[in-house]
Amino acid sequence: MVRVCSFDSLGDGQAQRFDIEGHRIAVIRIGETVHAIGDRCSHANYSLSDGVVWPDDCAIECPKHFSKFNLRTGMPDVFPATQPVPVYPASVAEGDVEVELP
Repeated sequence: MVRVCSFDSLGDGQAQRFDIEGHRIAVIRIGETVHAIGDRCSHANYSLSDGVVWPDDCAIECPKHFSKFNLRTGMPDVFPATQPVPVYPASVAEGDVEVELP
């Protein structure tokens, strides 16, 4: 596990981009839970961390063409995106967000 940031630095219902060991990752906080996914939309290479977080759907929307990606599976819900984005195991330990990299 790699320390990414402090949990308190993440706004609830917001995403933030991190570049870690060659991986571009969006870390999203929803309540007391964190999610980590690849930060590039699989359709048009836009930054997902710039998109809208949908807490009730556990998803993030691409700011360019509006495909929403499930934060648990990385799968998009609508066109134009058809391919998933990577999902990384994430957790909070002692107030820090940690992400497991492949």
